[in-house]
Amino acid sequence: MILRDKVAIVTGSATGIGRAIALKMAEQGANILVSDINEESAQQTATDIAALGVRSAVQVTNVIDTDATEAMAAKAIQEFGQIDILVNNAGVAGAPGWYERPASTEEDWRFTYQVNVIGSVNAANSVAPYMKTARYGKILNLASIAGREGRPSLPHYSSSKSAVINYTQALAGELAPDNINVNAICPGLLWTPMWEQVGGRYAMNDPQYEGLEPRAVFEKMIAGVIPFGSEQTPEDIGDAALFLCSDEAKNITGQALNVDGGFFMR
Repeated sequence: MILRDKVAIVTGSATGIGRAIALKMAEQGANILVSDINEESAQQTATDIAALGVRSAVQVTNVIDTDATEAMAAKAIQEFGQIDILVNNAGVAGAPGWYERPASTEEDWRFTYQVNVIGSVNAANSVAPYMKTARYGKILNLASIAGREGRPSLPHYSSSKSAVINYTQALAGELAPDNINVNAICPGLLWTPMWEQVGGRYAMNDPQYEGLEPRAVFEKMIAGVIPFGSEQTPEDIGDAALFLCSDEAKNITGQALNVDGGFFMR
């Protein structure tokens, strides 16, 4: 129970990677504020967390709104009395309908940066004062291997995740004197609703995937670029998050950990 009695806010935790991280943390004793824009799914995640014997609460949050992230932090204090962990998981791959367009639009760039970068900044800024007062905290940002090396079909997304990695390093240096660790995880290839859309975009733009269904694109990419030859799962990311947000990682900060089956080794 490496997170017993800790309090974690996980943004975008109604589904997917965020949900897996929240459940993993709950299994290890953390009380969880489920933060998401989708209230119905967030409530289900909170119910599943409570069934594990810890406390949970829900805060509907649009991370691009600073008032919303301030309310999120205040809700955690109201419900649990402290904030030990923030996982910045909320993210998008583009503006609505991006996967139906062959090229990125200005709206894709603006919206993706708003959510993936500014949203992480807003959430971190909202919880940092509480962590500074306690002189303790763990902030974990979800980046991507796309942030390590630009992907030709998703320049706006790749760039936003590269910015998240850079922001992680900058924030780690800023908050280290307050005993706050800041790290990032770069997930590899996970079959999620978002990746199903990504696969369609690759089939639209890349000749080697032309005519393939999204799942076939996904499997072909795994075979070609993942040394282990297997896809990653939300639970894999949750396991890494557990470690980086635990006291076992107290001397790790400003790092971006690839969880990608060996895809990116440099």
